[in-house]
Amino acid sequence: MKYYQPISQQKRQEMKLPESLIKITRYLHAHDAKAIVVGGAVRDMLLGLPVKDYDVEVYGLHNLKQLEEILSVFGSVNHVGKSFGVMKLKVENEEYDFSFPRTEQKVGRGHKGFDVEVDGALSFTEAARRRDFTVNALGYDIQTGEVLDPFGGLQDIQYKVLRHIDDNTFVEDPLRIYRAVQFAARFGLEVAEETARLCKQMIANDLLDELPKERIYIEWEKLLLKSSRPSIGFELMREWGITERYFPELHALVGVPQDPEYHPEGDVWVHTMFSIDAMASILGSEEFGMRNEEWSKKRKLKLLFAELCHDFGKPVTTTIELEGGEIIQWKELQCNQSISEEIQTKIPYSIRALGHETAGIEPTRSFMYRLTREHDFIKSILPLVEHHLKPSQFYRQQAKAGAIRRLAMKVNIEELVLVARADFLGRTTKEAVLGEYKAGDWLLEKAEALQVKQKPSEPFVTGKDLIALGLTPSCQFKKILDEVYDLQVDGELSSREEALQYIQRHYRI
Repeated sequence: MKYYQPISQQKRQEMKLPESLIKITRYLHAHDAKAIVVGGAVRDMLLGLPVKDYDVEVYGLHNLKQLEEILSVFGSVNHVGKSFGVMKLKVENEEYDFSFPRTEQKVGRGHKGFDVEVDGALSFTEAARRRDFTVNALGYDIQTGEVLDPFGGLQDIQYKVLRHIDDNTFVEDPLRIYRAVQFAARFGLEVAEETARLCKQMIANDLLDELPKERIYIEWEKLLLKSSRPSIGFELMREWGITERYFPELHALVGVPQDPEYHPEGDVWVHTMFSIDAMASILGSEEFGMRNEEWSKKRKLKLLFAELCHDFGKPVTTTIELEGGEIIQWKELQCNQSISEEIQTKIPYSIRALGHETAGIEPTRSFMYRLTREHDFIKSILPLVEHHLKPSQFYRQQAKAGAIRRLAMKVNIEELVLVARADFLGRTTKEAVLGEYKAGDWLLEKAEALQVKQKPSEPFVTGKDLIALGLTPSCQFKKILDEVYDLQVDGELSSREEALQYIQRHYRI
């Protein structure tokens, strides 16, 4: 009995597999079934990347009950996707997804609008046809060590190309457009011309409208967290019309000019792309990982989004000062071509974006709510946008301790310096190329000495202390505590004892 069709391009390759999975494969073979590792595990192996998760398709069984009985010999089985024929097996310290080969047919809108048919007698080629890209349609025969390649994925991996398998099946799930974006960025793949053309057509036909934001957000997370150069994905979104159509706050950065003295790299979009790559590089560096092992994915994601949004205020605040003192708003130029042509004849001119950090708060909020409903997460990003210039400003001004303590009341200084550092490195100035952000290092050193690098100063006194002093709880408590805390932050009170003495002296206790 054939469990998959012979394939012209087969390649013997050794995949390092857990011993428990090998034992399961042997047991399946004894029951006239064959186990094929599919999807990302095979792709990552061939790209030389570590393999973390194993998805296994089982060929040759008659029904799911048979598969469940076989797997239960090795551990606990959970039907995580019963309608898709998927079972999760926990054995020892490992967890695997086992499934039957299946076909899918689009019968309605959305990601749930599919008619799924599982069939253990399908050929590997038939089962793999439902997948999105050739590099994801590869299989690994655990028993023989052969790589199964029905659609030319091996060649596409060799030439670093991302190519879809079938026009008809690809368009059935518009999320594949975002998957193309994040795969290209994560693995450094060039999207095939025919695939890019199909994606553009799908976008023009409004197919992305049917996607819930939760599914889109997952792909954005992968793009930001798993790419060394997220800019590759964002450039694709810009080229294909996604940013203009669905994320106007981001697309508005395209073409916004900057002072070439401080931003020789180009417009605000170019700078933002450089900056987001710089942030990805910082967070992905071995040095950062060793110093910050406890940092969660959520915290890293917050910094990446803050970097992406940090200059959202520039399109509405950028001004161009012509020779002679005439000032023109950039946003006026977008709808007046004659003014734009006039500027070209009046150089030299200076470009500024005063107040862009504050002006960026609302577009950041609007942009983030297009992606997620996580209110607290969005709220945590806004201070990083609002204060991203502070490290450089404070360094130039040699800010006093009180100003640094007050900044710590508004934003996490360590996180802020990371955003400002990536902003600084996202340029092509001589200083940025050297990679030494003195302003950030200075502020971190000061904040650590003041013990406010991660959080604001703890107040010397609380309401309990006021009660202990004999005061009766009232609306005056807040006034007293705020006043004393202000003095503490400004350095006029340096201990709890001084704070208590101040209260006794000024409130005649």
